[in-house]
Amino acid sequence: MSENTGKTPVDFWFDPLCPWAWMTSRWMLEVEKVRDVQVRWHVMSLAVLNEDKIDELPEEYREMLETKAWGPVRVVVAAQQKHGDEIVGDLYTALGTRFHNRGEGPTREAVAGALKDVGLPADLVEYMDSDAYDTELRASHKEGIDKVGQEVGTPVIAVPGADGEQVAFFGPVVTPAPKGDAAARLWDGTLLVASTPGFYEIKRTRTQGPIFD
Repeated sequence: MSENTGKTPVDFWFDPLCPWAWMTSRWMLEVEKVRDVQVRWHVMSLAVLNEDKIDELPEEYREMLETKAWGPVRVVVAAQQKHGDEIVGDLYTALGTRFHNRGEGPTREAVAGALKDVGLPADLVEYMDSDAYDTELRASHKEGIDKVGQEVGTPVIAVPGADGEQVAFFGPVVTPAPKGDAAARLWDGTLLVASTPGFYEIKRTRTQGPIFD
């Protein structure tokens, strides 16, 4: 339980660039309304995740990682270091709303707008091009990946298990983000399978792209 709220802490690792992590994060906010949980937001990085296999990736995806992926996560980590953990979730919401729902993409203008949306200093946008907090970024990424393994992407979610140790998993990948009772059912089912000893994977081919609503 969280010492401050009495709610069960749920750790969520995201890269604001990923539309599927965005869908899962919006579902997680719904879960907060219907289950006694509190999300703690953390950064992971698609650029860091793929840097050892960058030459094996399709050209378009490789170019995206090299030119667009570093900036947004660097700004989130800089904001966290300068203004505290509590700003991360709000900044993620502002970034994701602009990147995905509004279709602005991970541009400098969109990042600057998101900073303004949550009342953060405008000069934080300069960290898009700075490696000043890359050590902290990599540490946050490693914390999430170490809990779940290397064969996954974003998001990563970790919850307290029955023995007190965290149970971590990738996903769930879902669209559109379930709301109300549907959000609660998916949460209960996800915890059930994730906490089953020896359980590793359920998967099917995606036939629908992210639906932002």
